[in-house]
Amino acid sequence: MATSEFVPQPARYAVFVDAGYLYAASGALLLGCGSRREYRVAAEKLIKLLTSHADDQLLGELLRVYWFDAAPKRQPTVDQRVIANLPLVKLRLGNLNAQGQQKGVDAQLRADLEALARHRAITDAVLLAGDEDMLPAVEAAQRYGVRVHLWGVEPTHGSNQAEWLVWESDTVEVLSADFLRPYFTKAKVLPVPAPGTAAAARDAAAANHASPVPSPAQVFAGRAPAVRPSPAAATVRATVPATGPTVTPATVAATLNSTPLTPGTEGRLGPDRHHMLEIGEHVAQKWIFERGRDNIRDLLPGPILPPVIDKELLIEAEKDLGSSLRPYQEARTWLRDGFWERVYREFGIGVGKSD
Repeated sequence: MATSEFVPQPARYAVFVDAGYLYAASGALLLGCGSRREYRVAAEKLIKLLTSHADDQLLGELLRVYWFDAAPKRQPTVDQRVIANLPLVKLRLGNLNAQGQQKGVDAQLRADLEALARHRAITDAVLLAGDEDMLPAVEAAQRYGVRVHLWGVEPTHGSNQAEWLVWESDTVEVLSADFLRPYFTKAKVLPVPAPGTAAAARDAAAANHASPVPSPAQVFAGRAPAVRPSPAAATVRATVPATGPTVTPATVAATLNSTPLTPGTEGRLGPDRHHMLEIGEHVAQKWIFERGRDNIRDLLPGPILPPVIDKELLIEAEKDLGSSLRPYQEARTWLRDGFWERVYREFGIGVGKSD
């Protein structure tokens, strides 16, 4: 009589990453930082590291990586857009409220994990998280026979993962500081213009003469409109050198910001600076993907773009913004600054002092 022999199936797993936990815990451990703005993450390399480590542990087939993060109004940042373009990576965004709290992330994670478990799509799940809100997702997956492997970041002291979450997981592993260190670096801060630079001279001229018409950003910030500058002030501004020995986005921005506004635009509300920087970075990243690094490298050292390319940048930004940037000189300057910041970061170029 023939007997059937049970043949174990190879593991098929998915990796679920709570980016909010991973970034916060790693930033505190490695750099002593409490805000993402204070450091940069090589996300693509980090994701490759995590998937490689999971493969070493589980010796099976990766279904995909689920990357859970949050953004204001669920509008992805430049870095989140980069992650969304990676192969076998699914970006899931919750809402980031005014208090910096993630909303909806745990519900999305539970829905994905439970659906994969219910349809027998995976045998194992790697969960990189620490919040107790993830506990229902773990319990739901285990009811369908999925093994849950909890990963955490080495804590600065005590524990940075909920006790019940640790208890309920099938295995637990802590990722060490040395394991994560190569992928987190302190953010570079643009230097303050040194005395004698174009930016410093312009600031001095503005302080000694009539105040210029406020920029859209100043109006947006609630500053009271001022009168047009006197002819004497305009003359002083016109004599300020446009560039120093080293041209950087800071000096270009200083020069462009001294351009008088188009008549009829006084007091008009414009896009905010942070949004324009984000759009500039997004367009740069899009071009890097679509046109290739070699073509973008041809634009270096910058920061002056060829007129044709500059026009394309403005058109792309206006599509994203849904309105014209022609009346807003300062917003266009921020747009270019964001573009160059992303390009410089892509090629590992630091922004030098503008003196």
